[in-house]
Amino acid sequence: MSRVALAGKRNSHAVSVSRYARVMRDEPAGDANYDETPVDYAAIRRPEPRFAEAIRRALGDARSVINVGAGAGSYEPTDRVVTPVEPSAAMRAQRPAHLAPAVDAVAENLPFDDQTFDAAMATVTVHQWKDLDRGLGEVRRVTRGPVVIMTFDPLSLREFWLTTYAPEMMSHEHGRMPSILRIADQLGGDVHIGQLPIPSTCRDGFVEAFFSRPEALLDSRVRQAQSAWSLVSEAEQLASVGRLQAALGDGSWDEAFGHWRTAPEYPGSLRLIVSHPN
Repeated sequence: MSRVALAGKRNSHAVSVSRYARVMRDEPAGDANYDETPVDYAAIRRPEPRFAEAIRRALGDARSVINVGAGAGSYEPTDRVVTPVEPSAAMRAQRPAHLAPAVDAVAENLPFDDQTFDAAMATVTVHQWKDLDRGLGEVRRVTRGPVVIMTFDPLSLREFWLTTYAPEMMSHEHGRMPSILRIADQLGGDVHIGQLPIPSTCRDGFVEAFFSRPEALLDSRVRQAQSAWSLVSEAEQLASVGRLQAALGDGSWDEAFGHWRTAPEYPGSLRLIVSHPN
């Protein structure tokens, strides 16, 4: 059992990848296929400095870090030895040259020995894993110290205003997010759960990042970088965008939600889970 504390607001190259054989897959590693449609993920999903600092603090003095579901490299610290793991070829191709190349592997089968790393991180990825419990078990197995998970609370995500205009997409979005307490229990140890309020200028373009900038969600490039949109039909996506566009045009969005336009931050559903072994 884990001991959980609930809280309010608050590069050099890595382990050599040459010893690991390329993983061959016939299907995507998660519920969204990033290799199927080109997405400028690195431009839309840029790291938000507030969140990066929270992750840096949570990693403590760890020198070696595994980043599971590393994507294009958002939130990877450049002052640690980071080993990224990313199953999508499209994502690996978007990693900038100054970051370490990613190992082609999945969370559920990490090709590393027990307790290889000082710390582990996984940012906005656990909802993509096909076997969450096995993936978290693998992350804990290869890590000596803290495991840092940034993810979304499905209960809080239901409250976001986009549910009014894109109910099917948002149903997929909060439905695929694992329970925060499930993650904490599976990681075990001494667990701290912190809320990460979302600034109005948030650079990481996930759905709630645009709480004060609804017009941005009319941009197909922005939606393509939010994987839940790929889980609904094109017709439903167009209908959702049409409802939002109409509400912005006739003023009904501002009447209902316009107070968020001037809010400096949104409490939102983003959480940082940090597990230290007992």
